[in-house]
Amino acid sequence: MTSATDGSAPAVLDPEVARYLEYVRVEKRLAARTLTLYALDLDRLAQFAGQAGVPLLRLTSAHIRRFVAQMHSAGRSGRGIALILSGWRGFFTWAARQGLVPHNPVQDVRAPKAPKPLPKALPVDDAVRLADYEAPGDDPWIEARDAAIVELLYGCGLRVGELVGLDAQPSAEAQRQGRGWIDLDAGEAHVFGKGSKRRSVPVGTAALGAVRTWLEQRPQPFGGAGSARLDAALFVGRRGARLTAQSVWARLRQRGQVAGLTTPVHPHMLRHSFASHLLQSSGDLRAVQELLGHANITTTQVYTRLDFQHLAQVYDAAHPRAKRKPE
Repeated sequence: MTSATDGSAPAVLDPEVARYLEYVRVEKRLAARTLTLYALDLDRLAQFAGQAGVPLLRLTSAHIRRFVAQMHSAGRSGRGIALILSGWRGFFTWAARQGLVPHNPVQDVRAPKAPKPLPKALPVDDAVRLADYEAPGDDPWIEARDAAIVELLYGCGLRVGELVGLDAQPSAEAQRQGRGWIDLDAGEAHVFGKGSKRRSVPVGTAALGAVRTWLEQRPQPFGGAGSARLDAALFVGRRGARLTAQSVWARLRQRGQVAGLTTPVHPHMLRHSFASHLLQSSGDLRAVQELLGHANITTTQVYTRLDFQHLAQVYDAAHPRAKRKPE
């Protein structure tokens, strides 16, 4: 089998590979581009087999794992390897049905796991600037609402679903339907998170002040708190209906832009910022887990990587031994 170096299908195919490609072309009616990719991946497999001195149909799981390790060390991503393995697995499944191999050597081989990306958190200064920002000439009603939203997301680490699920007042109906509320006197937010699990989160002074300001202005466009036009929700739109998660996303992005932040802001970024900044200051991973409502502490441990990243930046910027000598 000859290799294709220009991205086209190889000119000469192993006879069994050619039979397989004809089978999937006819039976599965694959597009020409997909067939080309299958051919290239199987050509790669044949090259590996040739380098190992083993016929294509005599490859074992050990050979396949070695080929995976070679591709990974050469820089191919876990996702790319997974796609290649999928093509190989289909070929050997067909070959086993044809009686050409005793079993599928790719069946139990998995691609390397891709490293999980770190959650994006704002620097402390940017988070504070976003919370403190007051848009000049903006509608005071909208400004009061958006300020309270930012304070609760960043100050309490709420999920956006938990935020829009808050009611202005506690009620038995709200609890039955899994809606939360804020106890201003106790300084606590009672929310229903994933799996309808209820948790209580302390609400800081700044957030309490923002919520009180918003509650004073919230009923004004609707003729008062008892208006039939006003939903029970804590956060409502101009028509009095409960604010949607999509609306919160849009308002945060706009607020971040006008506040001069270079990073597009979204609700979960403020939750990440809450966790990261709290962990940097306290180092108490278990407390952060409870505040976030994570069922498993391993979910919270990702923020220790963020914390280390922050410490590494401080070290690089401040420690004399971290500074590179001029060449």
